[in-house]
Amino acid sequence: MKARKSPVQSEESTAPSKTVAPVEIDPSSFRRRLMSWYRTHARELPWRGISDPYRTWVSEVMLQQTRVEAVIEHYNDFLRRFPTIVALALATEEDVLASWSGLGYYRRARMLHRAAQFITRERNGALPRTAVELRTLPGIGEYTCAAIASIAFGESIAVVDGNVERVLLRLTGRAERNNAQGRAFVQRQASLLVPPKRFKDGVNAAGDHNQAMMELGATICLPRAPLCLHCPVFSMCATRGEHITQPRMQQKSRPAAYLLNIRKRGVVTEVLLERRAQDVSLMAGMYELPPLPQDAVKDREPMLRLRHAITNTNYYVQVFAPQGRKDRSLRRAVPAARDDLRWFRTSRLHSLALTGLARKILQRLDVMTVHPVRLPEPEPVPVEKNRVPARPKIEADD
Repeated sequence: MKARKSPVQSEESTAPSKTVAPVEIDPSSFRRRLMSWYRTHARELPWRGISDPYRTWVSEVMLQQTRVEAVIEHYNDFLRRFPTIVALALATEEDVLASWSGLGYYRRARMLHRAAQFITRERNGALPRTAVELRTLPGIGEYTCAAIASIAFGESIAVVDGNVERVLLRLTGRAERNNAQGRAFVQRQASLLVPPKRFKDGVNAAGDHNQAMMELGATICLPRAPLCLHCPVFSMCATRGEHITQPRMQQKSRPAAYLLNIRKRGVVTEVLLERRAQDVSLMAGMYELPPLPQDAVKDREPMLRLRHAITNTNYYVQVFAPQGRKDRSLRRAVPAARDDLRWFRTSRLHSLALTGLARKILQRLDVMTVHPVRLPEPEPVPVEKNRVPARPKIEADD
């Protein structure tokens, strides 16, 4: 008897160390196993279990190319300052960047702000409900529009991020291809697995499925040493381990030096900051510690050393401070124009649009206080007497 072909299967059968046979995948069985695992093991995150599309939008923009831990630190604070689309639209760009400081990729914050202004002005503050409409907003690309439409509005559309791509490549036994053909293959496989229905009986089938796929890639199907024995769809996987990937871009290394200049004015402490030009490609208009030329710090001992990565460059940073009140050589070595330098009270630093590196340095040196990450409080689970408590289920009906 000839085996029935599933719509989801491998086009290539290659893996790092073995030949992989194509695996037939039944979408219904796959979804059932995936969702059973997700409802039990999904992480509790502040943007899950909510019904506000605006909050979903903010979380999806923050999560682009950013660690979940870093987003948790900023998400609740950002929404306290800008609880609605209208509040975000009415804010100044500097206030938005100040709240975003530390997340990096600041163009996301600028586009989020502009999109909120457009929605307030042209759509009476209502976020579009379909991926096609969402795609027309500033800063919303293919991934983000699909995520919002699916998670917030239940649209049956596949969401493909790096985690989902990795899951699908391993599942189908296909090597990674960074070209149009490779991307089309992954998108096609993802679309075949999405439930073909919207909200039903209070359950967002498509949105929950997409979040489960991303969760599987983020916590089980890891880039290195995947936890295959804990995978709910292990028996359906063609690869069962790492897959062939394209060589990654080599990281560059560069030195960088900055001046930490602090002064006291009575009971007030101030720090000298430089505002970046508005026409630079990275972090335009944001505040940083004044950069120093390398020859100005020769034979000086830094007060702090750290590494800071921006895209594909590792910056090996050294921070220098004047050695006493009469040491003005570092201040004179700063190449910035006087108009670009300003003294700010340390109590105001949290309200400034600081670069991530400036924030990191000021916090490491205790010039700026560190706000602890606030995780959601788990609900207490009632336990019957003389009975071992079961692991509580996490309902994720975004």
